[in-house]
Amino acid sequence: MDLQPQQVLRLRIPLEDFIAMGPGKATLLEAILETGSISAAGRRLGMSYRKAWQLVDQMNHCFTSPVVTAMTGGVGGGGARVTELGLEALRQYRALETRAWEAIQPGLGAFSRLLQQP
Repeated sequence: MDLQPQQVLRLRIPLEDFIAMGPGKATLLEAILETGSISAAGRRLGMSYRKAWQLVDQMNHCFTSPVVTAMTGGVGGGGARVTELGLEALRQYRALETRAWEAIQPGLGAFSRLLQQP
């Protein structure tokens, strides 16, 4: 069984009633980095602009300063950028995922043998 981290591990970092960072929010930040736009990132991930904006807003309220800043539209259109804090949060989150994945590897093989094989 050749599993990838995202198939097994769903690391979420809670803050009060919200998830400050999780796999979906990390992927959204990466999509915003690539597209320069919250709406384009949402489309790429199959979510509405409203949903993407809600996730960005939640992250912005969970961290000490915004992780994404948005520019208003105009002739050239708007856009969004991931801030330095957002980049650092994303880097640290992905590092936590990697460390957690490495930590469960020894037991995952033994556990997998208990499961029905497809």
